[in-house]
Amino acid sequence: MRVTKLTIAALAVVAGLSLTACQNEDVAAGPEPAASAPTANGDDTEQGEGHEQDQDQEGTDAGTGSNEDGKVADCRTDELEVTASDVTIEGDTVGTVAVEFANGGGRDCTLTGYAGVDLKTNAGQLSAERTGEEAPSVVLEDGKSVWFAVTYPVNDSGGSGVRVTGLVVTPPNETKPVTLDWPGGSSLPVTDGSGTPVKVGPIGSAGQGD
Repeated sequence: MRVTKLTIAALAVVAGLSLTACQNEDVAAGPEPAASAPTANGDDTEQGEGHEQDQDQEGTDAGTGSNEDGKVADCRTDELEVTASDVTIEGDTVGTVAVEFANGGGRDCTLTGYAGVDLKTNAGQLSAERTGEEAPSVVLEDGKSVWFAVTYPVNDSGGSGVRVTGLVVTPPNETKPVTLDWPGGSSLPVTDGSGTPVKVGPIGSAGQGD
């Protein structure tokens, strides 16, 4: 009986030593190596590119009064003070109204080409024709003004003609109009369509102020 107990005890010691040796081998071997990093064509590279794209898409502030191309942006109707005055020279058969755009928007802006001009009359609305002159692009500095001309036939027929009740002006590249009192002759001659039409000149055609 004593021999049996000693044998069992001896086997237990041997087993314990064997287990300890195995554990020490595992520790010495260290952890399994981590998975190798993806190659340059792997998913991580694509995610990196995506991150760079997100950074590229972040907005950048354009300069005041400039669009994304760095050009001075168009003038908006709400930035302009629009007035009109009759500058007809006495004795002329064609009257002239000068329309002024004064920039009060707090930034420089651009006016290019022709404004839209319509005359309100007792016979309906009459659209002015463009003169066909070269239409330059004008950078209108904040606080400055520019003018263009509207010409119309003077009613010297002795008749009542077509009564003009208002002037509708739409800045170039805009859709919002401004309605003004008509400062010119009170009426236009009635014609069969062969008379002198109402015409509008390009921006700057009536001179530019300082």
